[in-house]
Amino acid sequence: MPDSLLERLDAQARTNRETRSGFLQRLVEQEVSVEHANRRQEFEDLLGPPVDMGGDAARLIREDRESH
Repeated sequence: MPDSLLERLDAQARTNRETRSGFLQRLVEQEVSVEHANRRQEFEDLLGPPVDMGGDAARLIREDRESH
């Protein structure tokens, strides 16, 4: 990582009263959360919202198999 970027990172961390590590951790957590939300939205756009199976999916699948 270039020294100039590290200097900017450290300056921003000091401004936020964070350590370099804490600042980077917070940024990564935010990015991962945003990426997860974006990925979930893409799936929902393709497949529709998640279907609540009531926590008993195995029973419902078995009943469906037996009905054919």
